[in-house]
Amino acid sequence: MLLKRRSLEDILLDTFVYVSLIFLIIVTLYPFLNTIAVSFNEGLDSIKGGIYLWPRKFTTFNYRSLLGRQQIYHAAWISLMRTVLSVVFGVLSTAIVAYTLSRKEFIFRKFISVLVIVTMYINGGLIPTYFVYRAYGLTGSFWVYVWPAILHAFNVIIVRTYIEGLPDSLIESARIDGAGEIRIFLRIIIPLCMPVLAVVALFTAVAAWNAWFDVFLYNPSSPKLSTLAYELQKVLQSAQAMSASMEQAMSRAAAGTGEVTPRAIRATMTVIVTVPIAVVYPFLQKYFVHGLTLGGVKE
Repeated sequence: MLLKRRSLEDILLDTFVYVSLIFLIIVTLYPFLNTIAVSFNEGLDSIKGGIYLWPRKFTTFNYRSLLGRQQIYHAAWISLMRTVLSVVFGVLSTAIVAYTLSRKEFIFRKFISVLVIVTMYINGGLIPTYFVYRAYGLTGSFWVYVWPAILHAFNVIIVRTYIEGLPDSLIESARIDGAGEIRIFLRIIIPLCMPVLAVVALFTAVAAWNAWFDVFLYNPSSPKLSTLAYELQKVLQSAQAMSASMEQAMSRAAAGTGEVTPRAIRATMTVIVTVPIAVVYPFLQKYFVHGLTLGGVKE
């Protein structure tokens, strides 16, 4: 009788867990599926609303309208180069600074750590930052996307905390065997920090790929230095400026004319910008989850 009672409780508990998880999956996936449906729906028809998981009037006009612009492909190349260089230089510089600050024998360790943390709460402001970049010749150049964002205080703190959790005996043993700091860093620290460095790489890649405001500030008149996110932002602003009133849009929709609308453009932009990150993420998921959880376990 007791076994039957426990079995019933297990069934009820499993049912509750599965129903809760299914509900959570639906709530999580619905915004993405709805965005995809809107992006494949006729722009003027989407103004009517009522589109949920499947386009009411399927079309690829929104994608053809965006991808038919030649500037989009050059901007995508600039975004790709920016993302790759930002990840490579950012991860390497973050690992070097974090390793230095994690060494107890470094006499300026606490002082520099405080300075790094202060930068998370205080910055120079938009106008002073612009003058500093201009003084160093970064405005109007591609490197304004890379060098200023090469080091982030938050990433340094994450990696430093992770390195401090590694056994000191590993480094001491390497020093006894005659290994120098560079060899210790490359042969011991980097391989052991791959999970947390993958997290930093993902954060950096997402930020670099989606950035557009710095293009607006520092390279607004340089089409060759425009990024994908900035080009799509200009398309969205153009669609908003040229969009007619709701009544006129509805009448044109009834006439069957093809036209993009801000809502359709926004959904299409979201899909185009998100796909590259969504393709890369599964390859980093193992390191990402491991890096976020392992650092919180202390022996």
